[in-house]
Order: sequence, then C-alpha cells, then structure tokens
Amino acid sequence: MSRFVQLAYTSAVREVQQEMGSAKAADRQLRAPGEGADPLGDPEADFIGGLDGFLFASVGETGWPYIQFRGGPAGFVHVLDERTLGYLSVRGNRQYITTGNLRGDDRVALFFIDHARQIRLKVFGHATAVPAGDDPVLAQRLASPRSEGTVEHLVSIRVEAFAWNCPNHITPRFSQREVDDALVPVRDRLARLEQENAALRAELAARHDAVRPD
Repeated sequence: MSRFVQLAYTSAVREVQQEMGSAKAADRQLRAPGEGADPLGDPEADFIGGLDGFLFASVGETGWPYIQFRGGPAGFVHVLDERTLGYLSVRGNRQYITTGNLRGDDRVALFFIDHARQIRLKVFGHATAVPAGDDPVLAQRLASPRSEGTVEHLVSIRVEAFAWNCPNHITPRFSQREVDDALVPVRDRLARLEQENAALRAELAARHDAVRPD
C-alpha cells in the first residue's frame, strides 16, 4: 500500500468509508504492496517544478490547523531529491505562524494544484525552517528561481507520502502568463491582418487618385 493511504486512512476514516459504502475500494488500496516513504518520481518533480504556488498546512500547539499560500515564479519549490522539497521563505506579514508551528510539530500537508490542466497533488511530509544563513550550500541550491523579497528561512520538506487527486470539480483557471502565452498567435495574426488592411487601404487610395479627373 502507499504510505499516503497508511497515514490518511485512520480508524475514524475507515468507519466513515464503511458507512458511505467505499470500504471495499479502500480495502483494495490497503492490501496493495508497499512500505516506507513514497519516493518522488519524474511526474511529481515535473509537476511541482512547473507551478507558481501551493498551499502549506501546519498544526499549532492548540491543535488547530493553519493553511498558508506560498507563491513565486514557476519552479521556486525545488525537488532536491526523491524525498526532499525545498524553497526560500521570504519576508511576508511577519506573523510567522507556519514557522512557529513547525517548531512544535513538523508534520505538514502540501497541496499543489494546476487549475489550467485540472490536476492536483497532495503531499504529507516533515518540514523544517532554519535561518537563511545557517546552510549556505542549501541556500545556493534554492536561490534560482525563488520568490522575490528578503530571504528569512530555508524551508525543507522530507516527503513522507503523496497522492494524485482526481480532477473532478477543479474549475479551469489561467494565470496572466498562461493567458499571455495563449494569446501570442492571436496577437501575431491580428498584427498581420492590420498590416494587410493598411496595405489594401493604401492600394485603394492610390487607385482612387489614379482615376480621379483633373
């Protein structure tokens, strides 16, 4: 079985699955072979590396979960190896809720979603956030690309498990970059048509002048 299933299918979850009629399907997942942490492969690395943001969930000492959006240029979350993700955390609103939560409980959940392609990836892991100057080698590995701003922490996530989610109910949305890229051929076509239109107007004006009586 996948590590994600092991962690996600708690006894309470199994009880609900039984009530809702999905227990047999869950049983098949639990019987599937597999052990240890789920290693990231090329599909996961390519997907994560192509996104410009994700949701980061941590748990505070009160037991309440906290979700934060982290964004940057595509690829700012680096896949360091098959079990490790990392990125540079830059200065924000200076509440440091996520950073503080990690000191009490390093378990986190990451949610990566591509609205345009209607794909999502869920990740369980153990995260650390250390001051930017503590590990110059890691800081250099995460330096490009990175989010703009003053770097404060180096965040590393040791991946414990992941699962691809179904595309149901993901509303297609497109970033400004994606819209601009899609419109390039349209804009090129419009520019050519405007040039052709201008040339035709000039030709008609010349013909009109040629037949105009003195």
